[in-house]
Formats: sequence, C-alpha cells, structure tokens
Amino acid sequence: MKKFILLFIALVAATAATAQKKSVTDNYKLLNVGIGLNSFYDSGIPFGASFEVGVAENISAGVNFDYLSSTYRGFGIKYTFTALYFGARGSYHFNDLLQLNADEWDIYGGLTIGYRSFSWKDDFSNNGLGNSYGSGLYAGIYAGARYAFNEKIGAFTELGAIGSTNFRLGASFKF
Repeated sequence: MKKFILLFIALVAATAATAQKKSVTDNYKLLNVGIGLNSFYDSGIPFGASFEVGVAENISAGVNFDYLSSTYRGFGIKYTFTALYFGARGSYHFNDLLQLNADEWDIYGGLTIGYRSFSWKDDFSNNGLGNSYGSGLYAGIYAGARYAFNEKIGAFTELGAIGSTNFRLGASFKF
C-alpha cells in the first residue's frame, strides 16, 4: 500500500511539473462574493464571501464568511433566526493536474473549518429551536469553478458544505 501511495504522489508531482499553465502562484489574491440558491434552514437567502491568497503553487488559503437571517410572521406569532459562519479555508486548484490550459477557467476544491453562531428569537417562548441548530464548530468541503471575464473580474460557483447553503453563485475579483 505504501508503494502505491508513493507512486500516486510521484505521478501527481510529475503531472504538475510538466503542465504548461500555473493557475495559482504566490501573488494570487481572490475575493468571491455571492448568494446561495438554497438554504440548509427553512427560509432566507444566504450571502457569503471568501478571500484567498496563494500560498504555494496550485494551493490557496484564506477566510470565509456566511450570513443568513429570516423572519416568519403568521398565525399571531413571529420568529427570527440568524446564522453566521466564520472560518478558514484552503483550496487546491486543479488546472495543472487536469492539464487545462484555458486561462479563463479555474477549477478548485477544498476544505473549510470554522465557527457557526446561530441565534433564535420568538415572541412567545424565546426557546426557539433549542440546540437543534446550535452554535459551535463546523467543517465543510466544496468544489468550485471560476470563469474570468478579464484579468480582474469573473464569476464563480461552488457546491458542497459551504456555510448555510450548498450551492452558491457570485462574482470574483482578482487582485
């Protein structure tokens, strides 16, 4: 098994070394801002942002933020919930590995870990959901793609556990 792992690592390294395009370098800085098209909670439109910098060839790291709030009124009751996600994220950019030489595209995936703050208020008990959506640590995994319209502006989409949504679309700004 160790020989297989070493062979796999050598193959990945050789593929990356011979690829023509470098998708992420040490001066890579990218801001993604977008909305979720669905919510893990019962309502609301998730908003999120992430900022990453290149830390090594094809690897970037940074921070992410996600916000969702919703208010329900009906049948003489009112409740409001708010979910905030703050975390760190790291991405591997697959263009070299896939030998994708299209400068407009950036295919990536990664992990995130952070803290989720969930608050609930209602006008009849203030107990809300109790601990079913409690605050605490969270971990996520995502896959994404970015299309660059020009050197500085593009569009992106991400799928996975990325805060209060599992599908996000938005704009990308490269610095």
